[in-house]
Amino acid sequence: MTVFTDIQQISKKEEQEAGNYFEAEFENERLEFLSSEIRCHKEAAVWAAKVLYHSTQLYLIRKNTAKDLEKLIPKLKITADTSSLLSADLSLRFLPQIASLLHAADPDDPLIKILEDILTQFHYSAVGYHLDLGKVNWEKELKDKTYRKLYLERIVEKKAYELAEIPYINKLLIADFGIYKDIYWRDLKIVEHGD
Repeated sequence: MTVFTDIQQISKKEEQEAGNYFEAEFENERLEFLSSEIRCHKEAAVWAAKVLYHSTQLYLIRKNTAKDLEKLIPKLKITADTSSLLSADLSLRFLPQIASLLHAADPDDPLIKILEDILTQFHYSAVGYHLDLGKVNWEKELKDKTYRKLYLERIVEKKAYELAEIPYINKLLIADFGIYKDIYWRDLKIVEHGD
């Protein structure tokens, strides 16, 4: 493993190679969610990889980096849809660990806020990491059946109680579990849904 002492830039050739790699990885993961309609969004996948790469570098290299945060961790300039959310997740699923390490090192680090803003937008990648998702319209967010299935599976995998006890999500989970709820997640409370 090589640890650099300065922030490394990513060349266009490396971006193209990364895009091809993520496209192949996306195809492998797509076999699990059985949808031929969802395609890899290369731009979102490469953007997320750059965010993860630079976040990791910024965790390791803290000298004179504050001025470059917005340049190194840019906002994604595309509309979030199922394809871009799942493509970005190939890298962003590792971002909560970086945010946790940064928080342990320095809770006032400005990079934490930037990463948490990204994770709030791409919260599928942050299942299990505490975020304020009170403004999310879950019915709209989970309208795509493939994304909904993957989201619920990740909640169960991570035992993300905070999300599982949101009434709409709880209702979906309980319906999916059926009579096998105690086998899948014995400790999960059934929340009153008010409908």
